[in-house]
Formats: sequence, structure tokens, C-alpha cells
Amino acid sequence: MSSYGSIDKKGERGPAQSPDGLPLIWKKSNDEKQNASNDDKEGGQYNIFHYLVYALINAIIAVPGLYGYASVIFNHPVFQPHMAKLSKLVVASSLVHQLGFALFSSLNFAIGTVQDAGLIFLSAMSNSIAQSILDEGGTDEEVISTTLVILPLGTAVLGLVLMLLGKFKLLDIVSYLPMPVIGGYLAFIGYFCLEAGVALCIGKPMTELSDWRYLLDPHSLLLATPGLLSAALLTIISRKADNDAILPITMVAIPATFYAVLLIFGISLDEAREDGWVGEEVPPVPVQDLFHLVDFKLVHWNLVSKCVGTWVGMVFVVSFASCLDIAAISMDMGEALDTNQEMVTVGTSNLMSGLLFGFTGSYIFSQTIFTYRTGCHSRYVGVFIMAAYAAVCVSTINILEIAPLFFLGATLIFIGYDLLWEWLIDIRSKIFFMEYMILITTFVAIQIIGMDFGIIFGVIVALIEHIASTTRVSSMGRVLKRSRAVWSSDDSAALQTHGYNADNPKIVTLELKGPVFFGSSQKLLQDITDEIGLAISEEDVKRIAMASPHTSTPLSRLKAQKVNSPRSTKSTRRKNQPYGKIKCRPHFVVLDFTLMHGLDASAATSCFLQLAKMCEKRGVVICACGAMPRVEWMLRTHGVAYDYDEEIEVKNAMLSDQDNNLRHGKLILFLTIFEALEFSERLLIQRVTFKVPRERHACLQTALSTMSTGSPHHQLTYIFLSVLQGDLSEEEKVVVDGVQSHYEEATFQPGDTIFQKNTHPDAFYVVVSGAVAVPKDRKGSSSMIHSGAGAVKGKESLSSSNLLGVFDEDGEHKSVESFHKVGGIVGYCDFLLERYRTFDAVAAPNVGARVAVFTRANMEKMKNENRPLYVIVQKLLLRASLMDLANCTCHN
Repeated sequence: MSSYGSIDKKGERGPAQSPDGLPLIWKKSNDEKQNASNDDKEGGQYNIFHYLVYALINAIIAVPGLYGYASVIFNHPVFQPHMAKLSKLVVASSLVHQLGFALFSSLNFAIGTVQDAGLIFLSAMSNSIAQSILDEGGTDEEVISTTLVILPLGTAVLGLVLMLLGKFKLLDIVSYLPMPVIGGYLAFIGYFCLEAGVALCIGKPMTELSDWRYLLDPHSLLLATPGLLSAALLTIISRKADNDAILPITMVAIPATFYAVLLIFGISLDEAREDGWVGEEVPPVPVQDLFHLVDFKLVHWNLVSKCVGTWVGMVFVVSFASCLDIAAISMDMGEALDTNQEMVTVGTSNLMSGLLFGFTGSYIFSQTIFTYRTGCHSRYVGVFIMAAYAAVCVSTINILEIAPLFFLGATLIFIGYDLLWEWLIDIRSKIFFMEYMILITTFVAIQIIGMDFGIIFGVIVALIEHIASTTRVSSMGRVLKRSRAVWSSDDSAALQTHGYNADNPKIVTLELKGPVFFGSSQKLLQDITDEIGLAISEEDVKRIAMASPHTSTPLSRLKAQKVNSPRSTKSTRRKNQPYGKIKCRPHFVVLDFTLMHGLDASAATSCFLQLAKMCEKRGVVICACGAMPRVEWMLRTHGVAYDYDEEIEVKNAMLSDQDNNLRHGKLILFLTIFEALEFSERLLIQRVTFKVPRERHACLQTALSTMSTGSPHHQLTYIFLSVLQGDLSEEEKVVVDGVQSHYEEATFQPGDTIFQKNTHPDAFYVVVSGAVAVPKDRKGSSSMIHSGAGAVKGKESLSSSNLLGVFDEDGEHKSVESFHKVGGIVGYCDFLLERYRTFDAVAAPNVGARVAVFTRANMEKMKNENRPLYVIVQKLLLRASLMDLANCTCHN
């Protein structure tokens, strides 16, 4: 009878496995697969006898559980004299659900009834209604009429909500309820079913923890023991049996064994009834009596508002449970199902059920999969199940007065065992410890403060734990990156010696990930200051700078103590890592915000503004790049970064060597990490060499301009030489001069498309002048910002100043991800791998681009006619690949 929360025979949710490792489903040969759809619709080779048999098996499994569900929903004492009628109403509601699935489900074999996910909510509402009316001096008839109007009304509206969620594909809303909280609720359903099953066995209501004292009575314990043992047997069979028919056979055998024992020992049914083994005799309940249960004149409509909070919780839990039922069915079938469409079906069946005075229901995972595995994929099975439900409703025989109560209780206890085992025991190995603690907390909270407040309490605990865990985990990591600038040999050597020295790098890049908010800002600030050595005193900095490898300093002695300590194993291992914490402060720190998706006002001031002030006092220039528009706006608004125009002036002053102290208490923002690194590298070269560095903007453009004044080499020779950092002999330079016949030159105006994503890679490009821009290709980076005063307009920013003539799917301009300037090689990776382009490339705004185009045909011609030149070009592409790989953090 289990639906959401059911477990397969291996003890885990998911498809059972056949010996070949594939899902255990009804397999067809290749020839049969062509007509699978038609066979499924017509039921294949199965006839009416098969339909009857499988329908009867499903009815045998379902009907006892439905009577148990009725005892859960209507567990208040005021309902007990009317349980025969109310139980039939639950069966009739299941008939309506099955009709809905037979008419609207995409699955011919779908089975749906009243199910367990909404039971506790329905029970809570019925108890609240009953207690409120009785406290006001109302009658039993008022309680029943009000309950049988408000509960179906809630079911109908629930169905309408589910239909809208599926129709407009809004099921992601359901995922906002944490899984451990849902797990705690489902564990409570298991406990509630266990408690209700025991209450059904002993014939006494059990609604409080103190009611378990009834089992201290020997007679009550005797009545409950067969139910507890029978449920244990059903649980073991459901998990261990290889044949799906064993469970329904056992469910028939249990009451049959009871009757056999009565017959053997000569005990009459009336004597068994007197001892409490079967229910009390009540007058027959004709089906027409169900239509007289509600008197609208007696309905207390004012109690609708009292049930709204519980109903909202029911919407979340039932929709969440239905989503997982659909996913479990899809997994077992090995075929994809349209979850939104199936949710519309669930909503439709609930709407029908509610309008006909029924209760919440959904797919029954276990019975749907059972029917699927039989291969009898016909809606006739569902029709015959409806006929069985109708027979139960029409019959004047009261199952409660002939069936052993311990058997009906066992069906509920069986569900309780199943849910408790999965959500308190099995789940431990599938979630983290703190998630399990949230689950247990929710389970206990529901017991103590009630279902609604217990779930809310669980959600609050989950949120607190999420914030606490986020603050504990560092969102910062140090990465090794360099700019794409190609410097002269002397300047490159200076950068290698000083800027990127393995022991004391003067340029450090830190990559930040995820959102940074008030809860994580202090941890992040501490991590950054530790990483770049801001916590080291000025005296220690001087000693470290002056010390030789054999000089003892306070820091070296402290490190020596750590290495020699018994707990130094982990520290010793760090020596083999590519890089650890730096020994001395860097001169430049680049913060990569590309993966930082959010920043609040608290973190902007308490973390980054404080960091900028600390760096200012210690002479460290701090740059930031890749910020999303909203992050950039937050930094500039709170004075953490300069205004856009002022920032341009500061950059120009620093690059022109007009600002000697370089002490600025703000972040300097850049669009891309390569621009930030190039800026830092140039300033470092100025500091080290006391001259303006000859980077490619200068040296390459100068070299290319001399072509008209009698240069001995071809223009691409200077580009190749710069990219390869002088790794060309004079003979090879002469070879490169012959490249002119192996490429085509193309000029693009600003914003022109050079190539598009998902197109055939027929060439790669070398930038000769201007620059090539690569647009951003990521969602969630809209430039529209909304402050407390409304939409922010007219603010100049890096993103708004670097818009391209390329539009995304929403018709908005794309901004720049990165630039390839003179000497840059674009599109070579897709070219070499012969895969479709993975990005767009356009001529940079304002400057355009002139590129050398190396087509596949020209490269093949070069390979055949000028092998030495072809080898040099391959060396060039290898060098470019290594530089890009060095700047990739995916392998860090």
C-alpha cells in the first residue's frame, strides 16, 4: 500500500536489478519494441482473465489499507460510531482517484488511491474541527457534516493548485521545502500509522504518547501482538521476496489462518468479537446512506480559516511526495516521464475526488510498478479495480465486523514499519550527519509542538544549519593564473623572478565562489588575510625579507615547532603541494569574482572595504575582476570601489607612473581577470625595472609599424617570436617569413561577428591589430539592478561600457567575457578538436580587429609544402594551449 517513501526489495528506493544489471522491467525483443506502444494500449497478448486477476490482487492489497487510512483520518472518538460509513467513503474516494488516473494518466497501468502523504494533515484538520465544534456544544452530526465538507473542499483546491503547478511548470517551488524536513514528516507518518494500527488492533483510540500504556494491559497486548508480528512478516516479504505475488497471497493467508484457528478450536465469530478480535456489529450500510452524511445547514463555515495553515503544509508535502512517486516510477520503468503532465493528472484526480466528497490521493508507487512488471499494460486493470471498490461500497457487509482487527491494523503497522525503517534507519547512510539531525529534530518537534509548527521549526533549523555550514566553509581559493600579455624577454624574466616566484610571489590571484553574505563575510576576510600574509607584523616582514635560508626568524621557528610536533603529519604533506600560504606579503592581489554570484551590503563593507583599508596600510594594491553587475553596483555604491570615471583616472595615473605611493583604500575593478593581471604585471615591472614595460601593445605594434620602413621580417614573425618568448632561431625566423602564402587576412569593424557558437570550426585566427572579444555566455547576470528606491539607471559600469553587438536569447546585449589583443590566438582549440564552436567571437568595441585567418585547407597545404613552418605553427598552438591550461582552475 506504500506510495511515497516505499522501499524496494533491496532496501533502497530505486529499480530492482536483474542479473545483467538492467532495471527489472517487462522486456521486449527488438521486433516487439517497434510496436510497443500499440501493444501497451491494447494489453498485448493478455485477456480479460489476466485483467481480473491483477485487478483482484491490487484490490486485496489496497482495500484493507484504505480501511486503515479511514481510521487514521477519523481517529477522534466522535467518529467511531460512524466508521463503517466513513470507511466506505474513503473507498469511494479511491474509486474516483482511480477513474481520474484511468482517464488522464499517460500510463495505461497507473494505480491511484487515497495515499499516505496527506493522512496526517487530514487527521489534524478533522480533529481540530471535531474539537472546536464539541467545545462549543455542537452535535456529532455537525462534526461529521463540517468535516466532510472542509476536508473535500481542501482536497479539491489542492487538486486545482497541483494542476496549475503542472500546467505552468512551477514544480520547482516544491523543492524549497528541505528534504530532511520532509523525511522527518514522513517518519512521523510511519509512527502515526504504527500507532493507529495498534489502536485498531486493541479497539481503543491512541492519539498521545501516553496512550501506549494500554499495552501494559495483558489483554490489549495479546490483541496487538498478532498485528505487530503480521506487519513484521509483510515488511520482510515486501523487502526480501523475489516474486511480487507472495505479498498479496500472504495478505489473504493471514485472515484465512485466523478463521482456520477459530474453526479448529470451535470458537464462534461472536465469541471472537466479545474478546475484541473482530469489530462490533453495526447495522448494514447501504450505499445510499453515504449521500446522507452531509447536511449543509449544519456546516460551521467559520472553521475553514482555522484549517488554512494545515492545508498549506499539505499542499507542499503532497506535491513533493507526488513528484518523488512519479520520479520513482520513471526510474523503475527506465523511461522518462513528463513530471509536469503527470502532476496535472494527480491534480485532476484530487479535484474530482474533492468535488465528490473525497480525500487526497496520488499514484501508488508500489502497485503501479507491480502492474507494470506484470506486462499487463491495459486500462482495463484500473477499470476492474474500480469495479472492486464499487462492490465494497455497494455491499451491505461491513468488513470491520467480519475481518480480524489485527489484520486491518497490520496493514497500517506494515506501512509504519516501512516508513520508519526508511526514514530513520536506511536514510542514515544517504545524507550528511547534520541533515540527519534536522530530520530527527523535525520528527521529534512534530511529536511535541504539533505538525504545522513542527514542520516550520524543522525548516527554521535547516535554514540556521545552512547559514552556519556556509560560514564554516571557505569560499576562497588561491589559483595560479597569468595574463595573456606577451612581454619582452627581460620583462618576462622579471615577472618570473618576482611576480610569480614559487616561494614569494608578488602577484597573487584568489578565486571567490558562491554568495558572500553577512554570515560568511568575517570567515572570508580571515581566510584572505591569512592567505596573503596581512596578519604578519611589519617587523616580521622585514626579518623575512632580510633572512637567508639559514637565518632563524620567529616565523621560521614557529614553523619548525609545527613540523617537529606529533601533529605535523598533515603539515608535512603540504610541502608536496604545488603552493601553500605565502611567506611574505604580495604587492598585488587579484580577486576573481567571476564565480561569486551574490554580495550583500554587510559583506561589502565588513569584508571587502575592511580588506581594502588593510591593504592600503601595508602598500598592497588590490584588484577585483569578473563582478556581476549587481555585485559591481554594490561595491561602488558603498565606497568599496571607485566610481567608474574616477577609476579610469586612477588606473591611468598608476600606469603612467604619476602615482608613486600606490596606496589606495579601495578595490580597483576590471572586466576580466586577464586585464587585472596585465595591469598588475605592468605595475610590477615598473617597480622592478624602473621603466615602462614593453608589452605587446607597444613592442608588437611598433614592430608591425616598421614593416613599411624596410623591416627584414614578416609581420607575423614578430607575433610568433613574442608568443614563443624568443624561442626562434634566425633560420626559423626566415622560415616564418614564408607564412604569407598560407593565411588570409580579414578586417572586422567594431561589433562584427568573427564566428558564432555551434558553427563548423574551419579556421583559427591570430590577432594582428585591434582586439577580439569573447561574449559572456551565462545566465543570471542581468544588468538590471533594483535598489530599495527602484530600478537603478544611468550608472556607468564595466558591464554597461563593454556591451557587444551580440544578443542573447532574451534579446539583450551580451557583455565581454575576455579580450584577445595583438598576438592572441582565437578558436584554435575547437579547430584542432574538430568540434563545433563553443563560444562566439566578435571584433572588440571601439577598435575593431584585423586577423590572420588560418583555414584547414591552408594548414594542410602548409603541412605538405613547408613542413618546418608547419612545425613552428604547431609549436605556437602548443604554447597557446599551455598558457590557457595554466589559467584554467578546473584541475586545481
